[in-house]
Amino acid sequence: MAEKKLKIIQMLPELNSGGVERGALEIGKYLVDKGHDSIVISAGGRLVPELETEGSRHIRLQVASKSPMTIKSSFFLKKIIEDERPDILHLRSRVPAWVAYLALKMIEPEKRPSVVTTFHGFHSVNPYSAIMASGDIVIAVSRIISEHITECYGTKRDIRIIPRGVDVSFFSDDAVSEDRKAAVRKQWRIDAAHSPLIMLPARFTRLKGQDLFIRALSGLKDKPWTAVFVGDHHENPHYVSELMALSSFYGIEDRLIFGGFVSDMPAALSICDVVVSSSVRPEAFGRTAVEAMAMERPVVVPRIGGFEETVLDGITGLLYRPGDASCLSKCLGLLLSSSEKRRQMGIEGRNRVKRYFTLDRMCRKTEEAYFTAISKKMKKNG
Repeated sequence: MAEKKLKIIQMLPELNSGGVERGALEIGKYLVDKGHDSIVISAGGRLVPELETEGSRHIRLQVASKSPMTIKSSFFLKKIIEDERPDILHLRSRVPAWVAYLALKMIEPEKRPSVVTTFHGFHSVNPYSAIMASGDIVIAVSRIISEHITECYGTKRDIRIIPRGVDVSFFSDDAVSEDRKAAVRKQWRIDAAHSPLIMLPARFTRLKGQDLFIRALSGLKDKPWTAVFVGDHHENPHYVSELMALSSFYGIEDRLIFGGFVSDMPAALSICDVVVSSSVRPEAFGRTAVEAMAMERPVVVPRIGGFEETVLDGITGLLYRPGDASCLSKCLGLLLSSSEKRRQMGIEGRNRVKRYFTLDRMCRKTEEAYFTAISKKMKKNG
């Protein structure tokens, strides 16, 4: 079975930015490198050229909108499945999963592919979200997500905990050239004097707590630092305007940088000293923290969700009480005051990533899940 070459179709809403999208690309590249046939179905996006350059095929289909019109896509998907005859349909989001469910209902059972679903987050508990627990194999990106699935959708699921992984050869401080660092500094309009540099990489949404970060920074006016928000601030201009007004209220607007979308995250992380998450709700995994640790950067994250599984408090970073700006400020102050502590935590962080959270491990475990799903189908069909 392990020698069999597979045809895998991954489905997700779009291919723009984010952990789900990046994971689909990473699995696609791994599959191609192993000789498998990789197809991704989505509504398109900025990452499509990269996906195709790495050897996967992309099929554009409207699977991003919750509009009733999206149901029509199930008829197109039925034809795609019948033409491509994939071994696995890997569903990464709810709308694509429902489109796939309707398409599969129109196909004879023995001609259907095996289905693998991935729980990337804490979906609201309702029949609409339950579709993500209907796969032959259900992948959870962390232990806490596995517990969420079991508690909310029953215990008879074949759940595989497969943490997200990062490419430790790509996310490596030694691999980043000075030219790449200079390019990011140019984008942010800073120089080496803007240090220590604190980074918060996150989409601009209230759930990511950029306002909490600003309040925490306001308590550190007596220390040298510059803070940079990494993310496309044009996606939520009203919220960004609120953040700018808040930073002005605290008198720290001159020390904040809205750095925009960054295509070279290893280079961005390499010029930073501390990486922060200020999420106010649990993260299913918290990939940005693991990427930072791979780059030997200490992290400061809330004591909730997947962060409690990836970050070792006091060893690879610091955990603070969720939503507590004062506690976050204290943690930042401790790291800003000691370059040696930052260095040691960085070393421990990379060691932890290399042991538990590598891209290779994630891809191998996912491939194993595919083969298990196929075996389950073969046994079921006799």
